[in-house]
Amino acid sequence: MTPQPPRINIELGEKEAEGIYANLAMITHSPSEIIVDFARIMPGTQKGKVYSRIIMTPPHAKMLLMALEENIKKFENQFGEIKVHGKEQKNIGFAASDHSEEEHK
Repeated sequence: MTPQPPRINIELGEKEAEGIYANLAMITHSPSEIIVDFARIMPGTQKGKVYSRIIMTPPHAKMLLMALEENIKKFENQFGEIKVHGKEQKNIGFAASDHSEEEHK
């Protein structure tokens, strides 16, 4: 019998439990980090605000990608395919950036 890994207790503060809504993510990277800025922009405006920046190592970013893919598959199996709107929303949403963190500063 393989021993079970120890359980990790994660604390979720009251403020963090409320969550932050984001409809835009800007992803940049350096050789040692992946940086994801979660922002909110209102339709019809050209200005948004970053509400959270998450910095992680490339291996952790890849693990996050795999976890998201797995959870989206589970979600779609339960609730149906997630529809992504066409080109009219191309400039607002979650996409990779061509800019490095050095250019971002």
